[in-house]
Amino acid sequence: MTLRITAAQYQELMARRRGGQAAQPAAAAQPKKRAPKKQAQKKTHPGLPSVPEPPDLEPLLRGLVGVGRTWTILMPYAEKLLNSNQRWNHWRPKYELTQQLRAHATQMIAVHRLPRLQRAAVYNVLHPRPIERQRDPGNWAETAKAYVDGLVTPNPHLPTERHLLPDDDHTHLLGPFPVMGPPVTTGYARMSLVIVELLEPPTSGNAETVTGIPTSTYRT
Repeated sequence: MTLRITAAQYQELMARRRGGQAAQPAAAAQPKKRAPKKQAQKKTHPGLPSVPEPPDLEPLLRGLVGVGRTWTILMPYAEKLLNSNQRWNHWRPKYELTQQLRAHATQMIAVHRLPRLQRAAVYNVLHPRPIERQRDPGNWAETAKAYVDGLVTPNPHLPTERHLLPDDDHTHLLGPFPVMGPPVTTGYARMSLVIVELLEPPTSGNAETVTGIPTSTYRT
């Protein structure tokens, strides 16, 4: 008759023959614990929109020749503005935001009862969030362009809509020039537009004083 024993019994028997203690069964390998996933830090909402202090016009007007009337317009609040540091996965969100910003600027014509001008200089004033870091207001140039397009470029779908200038070429528009303004206290960054009526063509004098270029690029 054949005697059958299990593997564990065989190991115990061999241990006894060697005079040792019974071999302990090997402990089962513990499954590796996965490292907990790092939770992405949620961005703290900066709070409700706030109204920043208006920009100082004196240093802006100092660089212009033939200045007429001026308007400082705080643009409608938007949680997103176009910034050159943004990365877009698709063209549509950027397109929709651009159209929204253009519409905001067009609305301001009626809200502030802006007259139709022949020539103007425009400054786009950034009101940043109160965060201690360096900022370049020129990074918001696409936002400024969308605003200026809303003020100036005629809308083919609304032929009777009033616009600020006949065109946005160099004979009618100087700028827009980026300027850093007072920060907001809460909420996301905002932008003001300073519109300056020019009583003289934006040629040699204005171009040289604003851009600092000795030989003006605006001369014809």
